[in-house]
Amino acid sequence: MTNRAKKIFLSALLCLILPSLTFSQHIKYTEASNSFSLVFLSCYKKTVNIGDEFYIIAIATNGKIPKWTSSSSRIASVNSYGKVTAKKAGTATITAKVNNGEASCKVTVKKTEVSISKASISIERGESFKLSATTSNNSPVTWKSSHISVATIDENGIVTGKKPGVSTITATADGSKATCKVKVKYPTVKLNTNKITLYRGQSVKLKADVSSRVEPTWRTNKKSVAIINPDGRITAIKNGKATITATVDGVTATCEVTVKKPIIKLSVDVLTIKVGTQAIVSAKVSSGNKPEWSTSNSNVATVDSEGKITGIKKGRAYIYAKEDGTKVKCTVYVTD
Repeated sequence: MTNRAKKIFLSALLCLILPSLTFSQHIKYTEASNSFSLVFLSCYKKTVNIGDEFYIIAIATNGKIPKWTSSSSRIASVNSYGKVTAKKAGTATITAKVNNGEASCKVTVKKTEVSISKASISIERGESFKLSATTSNNSPVTWKSSHISVATIDENGIVTGKKPGVSTITATADGSKATCKVKVKYPTVKLNTNKITLYRGQSVKLKADVSSRVEPTWRTNKKSVAIINPDGRITAIKNGKATITATVDGVTATCEVTVKKPIIKLSVDVLTIKVGTQAIVSAKVSSGNKPEWSTSNSNVATVDSEGKITGIKKGRAYIYAKEDGTKVKCTVYVTD
């Protein structure tokens, strides 16, 4: 057989065999397509923030709708339409499956970063300071104070000092935290004077300069000498010494109060009157208070509250003028 004849023979043979092979392969592909399908996704890797939502589009070669699953719904969940919701930091695999065909998308949920405007602040009792916090995914924060007796914080981030001490303010979002150390300082307390001299009955008001602007608590160590009102007004009671103390949050300032004895000067030291007559002895008291008058012998001479002396019978008597620990006398001779 010539070469040309051989080529003609082979061509005829191929024409007979190829159609049968093509038909056989089509049958096998159709059978396979009924048990296995290819699935194509719109994305195979995704990084998101907590709270983010997005769709994954899936196309199966058999045209069927895939079934969606998540390897960890606590991290990222998926619904029947391929909508993914990021819930907490971590990694989850989202899978779309049709028959024996499937495809997956690796979803990484980032940890929320929280930052506070101040790492530490120092305030006094009654003083307020506004803190602000930002998050990487713009999620809202919740505020908390570790010691509300020291410092409180409201939902707007306003810190208020309550008493001296230290408290930690925490801003929390999606399980992530950031903190600010708050120190409530002890105040400074200064009085306008640390020494006062008064006479009995006199009053004066002490003024306290407190850095925290908190009103002090006033106290006297000797109420019998000097008393003090809640507004800081001192009143002298009798001669002696007393210590007045102003206290704010355990910080004190003191003032020493001296209630001194008055000086009494009589108009005369010796007086002679007749029985049945009267005379007036005047008293000048440095405190401005009226003295208390008395007689040593009312059978000889008497005295009233104004210093008017009356002779009763012949003899000698001492007339006394007394005021807050000071006592002076006038000798009175009564004659016939």
